[in-house]
Amino acid sequence: MNLKNNTDRLSVINFIMLTVSGIINGFGVTTFLAPVHLYDSGFSGTSMLLAQITPKSLSLSLFLIILNIPLFLYGYKKQGKIFTIYSIYAVIIYSLTSYVITYILPVDVLTASPFAGNDLILCAVFGGILSGIGSGLTIRFGGALDGVEVLSVIFAKKIGITVGTFVMVYNVLLYIAAGIIMSSWILPLYSIITYMAALKTVDFIVEGIDKAKSAMIITTMHDEINKALSEEFGSGITIIDAKGYYSSKSTYMIYFVVNRFQISKMKKIVKRIDPNAFVTITDVSEVFHEKNTQ
Repeated sequence: MNLKNNTDRLSVINFIMLTVSGIINGFGVTTFLAPVHLYDSGFSGTSMLLAQITPKSLSLSLFLIILNIPLFLYGYKKQGKIFTIYSIYAVIIYSLTSYVITYILPVDVLTASPFAGNDLILCAVFGGILSGIGSGLTIRFGGALDGVEVLSVIFAKKIGITVGTFVMVYNVLLYIAAGIIMSSWILPLYSIITYMAALKTVDFIVEGIDKAKSAMIITTMHDEINKALSEEFGSGITIIDAKGYYSSKSTYMIYFVVNRFQISKMKKIVKRIDPNAFVTITDVSEVFHEKNTQ
């Protein structure tokens, strides 16, 4: 995962959305997770655990700042100025939201969730979803809410694992530590539900429901297939000359991007025209284009 923001200017829209994301994340963690001692992932979950085992003067809001901001500054050279500024801003908003809800607003979040009471399943699911929305929006608008993501980009390759694996290992160790320290495995196990709900929500926010798919179609009947696909979907199509390794016969490879709802129709068109066509379909993280030039 590349967290580096490619823009070279700060955006007012991004700051507005980062404000929204920080508030959503703080609201979800403070009103659903913290009251029942469930743990978010990454440094957010670490901050929650530290706030439970240290004096009350050391709050969740304080640990969020202490753990995250130094790491964002440490990763400044690798991630860039824009990303660092956006991330620190989002963390500050998250921390402030948590503080305001806990200590200023007239709502009790110290003994139970004001919305789900002590129902651990409801708190885990909805806390995870809100945390995922906050994190996903932050990523989508150029920053990150958790320093573990930066830590993973910096160190994962050095120790020979992927970024995703690094984050997962960190969270597993966090939940194990919580179980040992609190002498109970019930809350850490429920926290895994929170983590999975947040993870799926982040994917949804960042990639969207209409996630693109790329189709690679190898066929000798490229003209007919191209015409049918173009007429049906009105999308650009790329044709690549190809050659079979064993047969040494010339053929063509068609590269075509569709959304998840168009896959079935695309396969029917290809199969109807060339039953012997070889088709592979893979996920596409993002698609950039200004106009159709193909």
